[in-house]
Amino acid sequence: MKHPAHPALVHFPIACWSLASCADGVALLAWPAQLHLLAAVLIAIGCGSGLLAAVAGFVELLKLPAGHPAERKANVHMSFALASGCLYAGSLFLRIEHQQFIAPDVLALLLSGAGLLVLLVTGWLGGQLVYRHGVGVAGR
Repeated sequence: MKHPAHPALVHFPIACWSLASCADGVALLAWPAQLHLLAAVLIAIGCGSGLLAAVAGFVELLKLPAGHPAERKANVHMSFALASGCLYAGSLFLRIEHQQFIAPDVLALLLSGAGLLVLLVTGWLGGQLVYRHGVGVAGR
């Protein structure tokens, strides 16, 4: 696994999705409603880049030797990552009406918030894979 692509690609959906959740939160504090539009665009970019990161992660998961001590944790990481992507995608779909972005309803905001919480767990698990189990790290 020399130079794995997954760690390089995950920064984009993580940044987009977390910034989108922050934009939604700030917009709720009576800031400009355009922040909800920014959040929708960021979620869309995060979903697209998240698909690329997921494919790269799956390819790297297949390279993990069978019976590797991190195999279970890698599968849990993948499950949480997919769940986070689905939560954000659901939030995005609730923000689209007649092919235009609209202000999010409560469910869209809840899905975005839940997506952020799951994303945090996903990132923590990814860190465990790298720093505790050495997945994707070249030997010395």
